[in-house]
Amino acid sequence: MSKNPNFHPVILAGGRGTRFWPLSRKKRAKQLLALDGKHTMLQQTVARLLPLAPVKKFWVITNEDLRPAILKQLPRLSRPQVLAEPVGRNTAPAIGLAAFLLLRDDPEAVIGMFPSDHVIADEKRFRETLKQGLEIAAAGSNIVVLGIQPNRPETGYGYIEAGRMAQGNARQVRRFTEKPDAAHAAEFISAGNYYWNSGMFLWSARTLADALREHLPKTAPILEKIAASYGTRKFASTFRNLYPKCENLSVDYAVLEPRSAKGELDANIFCLPADFGWNDLGSWTALHEHHAARRQPPERNLVAASGLFSLNAHGNYIHAPGKFVAAVGVDDLVIVETVDALLITTRHSAQDVGKIVKYLDQKKLHKLT
Repeated sequence: MSKNPNFHPVILAGGRGTRFWPLSRKKRAKQLLALDGKHTMLQQTVARLLPLAPVKKFWVITNEDLRPAILKQLPRLSRPQVLAEPVGRNTAPAIGLAAFLLLRDDPEAVIGMFPSDHVIADEKRFRETLKQGLEIAAAGSNIVVLGIQPNRPETGYGYIEAGRMAQGNARQVRRFTEKPDAAHAAEFISAGNYYWNSGMFLWSARTLADALREHLPKTAPILEKIAASYGTRKFASTFRNLYPKCENLSVDYAVLEPRSAKGELDANIFCLPADFGWNDLGSWTALHEHHAARRQPPERNLVAASGLFSLNAHGNYIHAPGKFVAAVGVDDLVIVETVDALLITTRHSAQDVGKIVKYLDQKKLHKLT
């Protein structure tokens, strides 16, 4: 597959992954863990995009805690390609800064925004879908979001209401909806024209910059000033001093939701239905389900350990490397051991693991976060 000279993958890798505590920490977040194979989530993200863009076109936006580990994990990227935010300001300022930086050197730049912690089962189909989306994004002031066909009324994802077909199998977008309650999620599934918002977007740098100028008139000039200083001695101080003044907003909330607030079809926003085995592995439960689904027949328990004795135990996820594990008469547990912490929860309650990190932050138990 040929590389697109104007395609710039921008990978957002600044989160803490608190729902994967105690493995995920400030300096070793979820995206830096090998949760699905030998390579880390971040390494897999880069690898699946390399057939489409030269390595010099990649950008990774992260934080100071994670930057050293990212540079170590991605030795082919130069240090300037890995930007560390002085403070977290969500996805709108992060991807917006990339847009203003790229406009300086490549007026035809097309940006792909990618989370760093997703699983893609069919990478060939992923790239084929992406190539189609890049053509749409480069054809005008268009915004393309990859939409995942939902298979359950999930309340943990945002949804895209799609309208009529346009640009091949892409569909014009009617509305973006943040994480719904269970009743609305069920309605969306029944309607048949809703997709999960994958968080993967494509747009030209110019389109994104113009959208930010329109919808974030306070933040856009700040980002332009930071971008203008890039490559000079003043960049580090300008970035450090100005970036905290940016609004703390997701790009969905800042740009996409206002444009779809009336529920009318937008001629320049497209949902590209995607079917390439997507999973965002949002919790220990999701990880268990992901691994279990790939095993035929499904295993009763998923265990990372040196050995296992299991008696009347089903549906457990146990991570205790180097230990012999005995599971007797227990079902649907998540047990994760590290050198300094032990997590015991149920698969049903695993979504609440992030609350542990909030508690540890409040108690200033920083060695555990």
